[in-house]
Amino acid sequence: MVKKSEGDLSSTENRILDAAKKVFIAKGFNGTSMQQIATEAGIHKSLLHYYFRSKDKLFTAVFVYAFQHFVPQIQEILISDASVSLKIERIINEYMDMLMQNEFIPSFILHEINRDPDRLYEIMLHTGINPSIFLDQFTIERTKGNMRQVDPRHLLVNILSLCIFPIAARPLIQRVFFSNDNLAYNNFLRERKSVVTKFIIQSIQV
Repeated sequence: MVKKSEGDLSSTENRILDAAKKVFIAKGFNGTSMQQIATEAGIHKSLLHYYFRSKDKLFTAVFVYAFQHFVPQIQEILISDASVSLKIERIINEYMDMLMQNEFIPSFILHEINRDPDRLYEIMLHTGINPSIFLDQFTIERTKGNMRQVDPRHLLVNILSLCIFPIAARPLIQRVFFSNDNLAYNNFLRERKSVVTKFIIQSIQV
């Protein structure tokens, strides 16, 4: 099936996807109903089912929708002439921004890893994600002597985990360390961009 670009989506589909994202973030996958999404979108439930036959299909569509801008931006960074340090900084900034705008993604990934990892892999391929581009780019940088002899797979997993965990664990961390202050935690997440960037770069510096 050919993936629709954002420009190909109807205004109704866009409204449904935006509404679904809001409800999924607020209530999680299991706590969300199709009726709640229809209400948020301001449409009848039957129209919602016309566009998306099940909550599962809608969730997948929202996941792909969230990655439509992110993936091309990451690929553009990787093929640029920027230094390895600048590439890492830009990737972390883009990744953290995307996660903060789509906080349902970590919980969805963790849920699908345990439920159906093959399906999750297919969904991620559908978004255009190609880890080999990252791995190849940083293998080249390592060969040039621009970074330590670190396996690029470790580098990628370190970046992913350091960025994604504070989002996935937000309900607990925000309560334990920030007295459940939403604004303070958002500021903390923004600070994480530079903290994670420095940590990663220091770990690979020659």
